[in-house]
Order: sequence, then C-alpha cells, then structure tokens
Amino acid sequence: MTAINNASLFARLMVRAGFIVLLGAASLVSAAWLYAHTAADDAYDRILVGAALQMVESLVITDGDMKIALPSSAFELLGLAGRDRIFYRVIGPNGATLTGYGDLQNDVSAQESHAAPILRDGTFHGADVRIVTVARAIADAGKSGWTYIVLAQTTEARQDLVSELTTRAILLVAVMSGLALAATALAARYSLKPLADLGAALSSRDPQDLTPLTVDVPREISPFVSSINHFIVRLDQRVKLLQRYVADSAHQIRTPLTALSAQVSLINEDNLQPEDRRHLERVRDRAAELGRFTNQLLNHAMVIHRFDSAQLTPMSLNDVARKAFRASVPITIDPDAVVSFEAPDEDLTVMADMLSLREAITNLIDNALKHGMQSHLDVRVARVGDLALVEVEDDGPGIPPELWPQVMQRFVSNSSDGKTSGLGFAIASDVASALGGRIGFREKTETTGFTTYLELPLYNASAQ
Repeated sequence: MTAINNASLFARLMVRAGFIVLLGAASLVSAAWLYAHTAADDAYDRILVGAALQMVESLVITDGDMKIALPSSAFELLGLAGRDRIFYRVIGPNGATLTGYGDLQNDVSAQESHAAPILRDGTFHGADVRIVTVARAIADAGKSGWTYIVLAQTTEARQDLVSELTTRAILLVAVMSGLALAATALAARYSLKPLADLGAALSSRDPQDLTPLTVDVPREISPFVSSINHFIVRLDQRVKLLQRYVADSAHQIRTPLTALSAQVSLINEDNLQPEDRRHLERVRDRAAELGRFTNQLLNHAMVIHRFDSAQLTPMSLNDVARKAFRASVPITIDPDAVVSFEAPDEDLTVMADMLSLREAITNLIDNALKHGMQSHLDVRVARVGDLALVEVEDDGPGIPPELWPQVMQRFVSNSSDGKTSGLGFAIASDVASALGGRIGFREKTETTGFTTYLELPLYNASAQ
C-alpha cells in the first residue's frame, strides 16, 4: 500500500523557493557588504591621500632650513570625517621628525613611497587607523634628499559608512525577497490551479459517470489524466461485468428456487409417512428461508447501489410507510392476528430515495412479522419535534437490550430459536445512516409491546 504524505505541494514549493531566496539574499547581502567596504575605503582613501599631498607640497626650504606650513585646507578635507582623529608625522631628509607624532612609524620602504603614495592599515595608540605615506624629493644647495609625510586617520567614519550602506542594502534585499516570495506564491497558486480544477472535475462527476475525463490541463499533468482515464475505463469494464454477474446470478438463483418451491408444493402428502412429512416440511422451510435470504442480499446490493447514484428528493413519509405496510403484510396472514397502520393528519416530509426508504421500512415490518409478532402488530408514523418516526410495535418477546448493537450486523440471531434476522436490520440501518437518521428500539412494557423505530430528520423547505 502506498504511503500518503499529507504535506502540501504548495508548501513544498514555497519551502524550496524560500530556501533559494534566502541563499540569494545572503549572497546579495555579502556582496553589498563587500561593495560598501570597498566604496568606503576608496572614498576616504582619496580624501586621506589628497590631504597628504597638500601637506607634502607645503614643505619649503628657507635660508637652508626646511619649514612646513600645514595647509588648513588639508585639515578641512580630513574634517569631513568628523568622528575620526588625525595623526601625522613629517620626516626630513636626515630621518629626523620635523613635526608631528614621532612614534608614528613609517613601515614603508623608500622605493615604494618614491613611486606613489602608499596606503596601509595599522594600529596607533590603541585605535585602528588607515595610514598613507607620501614622499617628496628635495633638491637644494643646502639640503637634498627625500622627505616623507606619514598621515594616519582612524576608521570610525568609514565603518559607519559601511554599516549605513550595508543596512540600506539589507532593507532593499529584504523588500525584494518579500516581493519575490509573494510573486512565487502567486505563481505557484496559479500553476497548481489545474490540479484543483482536475480535483473539482472528478468530485463533481456523477457516481455513475465512468466516461474518460475531458479537461484541459498542462502538458506536465497529462500523464496523470491519462492514467486516471485508463483506470476509469478498466473500472467501467469491471462494474459492467459485476452488474451482469449480479443480474445473471439473481436470475439463475431465483429460477431454480421458484421451481423447487413449486415442485415441493406438488408432492402429495397423503401417502407419506409422518417422518417423511416432517422432512418435507423442513425442505419447504429451508427453501422459503433461502428465497428470503436471496431476496435480501439482492435488495441490500440494490440499496447500496442506489445511494451511490440516486438523487435524494423530498417525499411523504406517510405515503412511503403506507406502501411498505401494504407490501409487507401477506394476504395469508392469520385471521386472528390484529394488524394496524396509523399515520398523522400532517404530511411528514423527509429527504430520501423512495425505493430505498420503502425497502428499509419493509424490512422492519417483515422482521416483526417473522420473528416478533404473536397476535398483534402496529405500524405508526409520528412526529417528535424536528424528527419523523416510523414505529413497528409487536407483542412478541422482543430483543434483549444487550443484543441491540449486534442485531444491526448481518445474519445475527435475535430469537431464542436460533434463527437469524438475515439482512433486514442491516439494510434498514444502512438506509437510516445514509439519510441522516438511525434505527432504535424500545423495550416491552406492561402497556406496550416491543418497538422498533426508524428516525429521520424532517425536511425543512425554508432552510434549503
């Protein structure tokens, strides 16, 4: 047997799409962080290098002495990063510190800085800094050589810029991811709609309609529809075969039973010994019992088939019960037996299939006639609140309460002689359940007999 996974196909698609979107979002956020970091470094490095170049250009030699007048524009440029601190050092041709922080190390080789400004990361006074080294050649009669400007700036401003750019990127990626998931959900719903349409087409079909499905579906679902149609064709063949078998069996069984009963009735009992007469009576009883069971089996199959195909309609319970009563009570009933039918003046209407409901009431009456009644039988139609009842009361010993749940089963004995009720109660119970009702019993009392009743909800036209 194939296991059933109750997980939604839509949920599966959304989980997988969400996982892919999450991976994509993580990749985009990582790329955004790298881009923000690179952009912040590039922007602030340009400012740092520009300031260093302005400072190195301010170096002059006057009267053989090297002097530096630090330009205010350089510090104004660096002041754009208001939270950052600035450290600088001016190194003369002889390697002496002309001004600034003497402990600000110049770890760049001379050849590297001579070609172009050199940028590097470092730490100064416990703070992370970005350091640029700029060299300038000095050619003077008194002094000549290379002078260096070492300029350091803390990285708080650029870190803030990285955080700001990354946060904006995260918000943008989150919005885009949400839109992507929403679009995926709409697309998944729309894409899965053919499956819902296929299910609706199957559920709305008449139970007796075994023609192949003719629905427009996407190419991916076509194999599934083809398999369903193949199954429908096979099922139609099996149903037709079964119906033909039941019809043939009913005919083949009823015909010899009728012939057997006719042959038994033609036997002349005058010349038979008492023992032979007893055997003949047993043959008659068994033939009658076999005929009744056969009819019940066929009627049970008919009831099940009708509830799969027949449409329930409002009908008069009074009329159906009266017809069942007339069909159930035989003409050859004991003349001393008292049999009656009562129905209210109010016409009680229920939703039912007429043949199945009549069969259920007929079985209740037939069971009372054969297994319960001794000399008295009453069939009544009554109303109790919003329920309609068909009551069958007899003066027999009744069914013990402990056996009430069992007698609804097939071929269960409900009498002391060991005879079974066949399918009578089973048919009635199936019909009652299908119509939203039930079969019940009431014990025999000093003033009333044993009662079997069929309870059904009344039809309310205004509520429909």
